[in-house]
Amino acid sequence: MTALRIGLVDLDTSHPECFLPFVRAHGHEVVAVYDGGTVWDPGYAERFAAQHGIATVCRSLDEMAARVDVAFLHGCDWDLRIERARPFAEAGVGLLVDKPFGGTGSAIHSLVSYAETGLRITGGSALRWCTEVRRWRAEHAGDPAEFALVGCSGEEFDYGIHAYSMLHGLFGPGVVEARHLGGHGQQRVELRWEDGRTAMVSVGPTQARHPFHATVLSGRSVRNLIADPDGLYEEFLNATLPYLAGEAPAPLPLRQLVEPELAALAGLVSRRDGGRWVELRDPALDAVSFDGAAFGARYRAAKRGG
Repeated sequence: MTALRIGLVDLDTSHPECFLPFVRAHGHEVVAVYDGGTVWDPGYAERFAAQHGIATVCRSLDEMAARVDVAFLHGCDWDLRIERARPFAEAGVGLLVDKPFGGTGSAIHSLVSYAETGLRITGGSALRWCTEVRRWRAEHAGDPAEFALVGCSGEEFDYGIHAYSMLHGLFGPGVVEARHLGGHGQQRVELRWEDGRTAMVSVGPTQARHPFHATVLSGRSVRNLIADPDGLYEEFLNATLPYLAGEAPAPLPLRQLVEPELAALAGLVSRRDGGRWVELRDPALDAVSFDGAAFGARYRAAKRGG
């Protein structure tokens, strides 16, 4: 087993703390943290490190890149993804990128270009690897999904990407285009795969909190799935850490793993353009974005009570 030295970048969410026991259970060690201040004031990183037995609080990303084998990018402001990723990519340090991978086509393609140089990069939403998705796939190996509706509550992109990713886990890679279908309350987006199959997501705020849910139709069954949130982090790290440690192939090539984010962006272009089908490779994806800075500000206010 290869024991990784891991650094945590941006301590905005619950993920840095919640991932720790599973990282250590795999035999790896978190050796450094860095916080950019999107959510927390100066001094938070020092308190976090002391509370969790982490040796070093880094003052810069370059300092961390010299100390670690892999960096976990946890920030809630996805507009900072490439700024955070670049020093590690240049140093040859692997990356686990928390969801979403990015809020623009250019940011997502930059990560893919890093991966295509041989850098180990993975991440995204844990819903792609959840028990319910993996069990459904195993039970329907000869009876693939033909249609599905997948949804959840919460912010349209930050939480909605879980629905896109859960759908991606059920159907597999190969999304080629998406279109916006409108919505009442939530927004609905239809995705099309290269083999002609289609499926839908329903994402955005709801009056009551809905679980991560899917209704999946195959040739021989209709199944309703509700993802259990309790095991998500462990399942996600079980899927990604062996690859980052060089002990297993990539759970999915990054160019395929980012299809949920690109589909969400294609849906955004389609909404702007009256509901037309938009290919994931359409240059128009570079003209739209989900605003990470605005979400980061809302997240900071929510975490800090205003």
